Amino acid sequence: MKKIKERPDEVKRVIKAGIKFNRYFRQNREGSIQAMIEWMKIDKETATATYESVLKAFNDDGGLPEDGFRLLIEEAKKQAKVSREVSQNDIADLSILREAQKELGIRK
Repeated sequence: MKKIKERPDEVKRVIKAGIKFNRYFRQNREGSIQAMIEWMKIDKETATATYESVLKAFNDDGGLPEDGFRLLIEEAKKQAKVSREVSQNDIADLSILREAQKELGIRK
């Protein structure tokens, strides 16, 4: 939160870079798998399975899928022994993500 308040432009640039990477990753399956083989030093089967898993982690627009975000919240609640309801808005400020998406022409 401190970084968002003190350096929102820097945070937005990082988010935009992540969205651009996400797009590249999705559009270049074989190149992404090959990069994972080389960078992570894993075999093609493992890299392919990892690629398929990572695709599910983020939406095309760089956001987390609603069900994935909910799962993360529920797991964190279990670990922290929290029983009250926790919403996405309680733990995440998506305003800079939305600004980055708008600047990239993803959202209006």
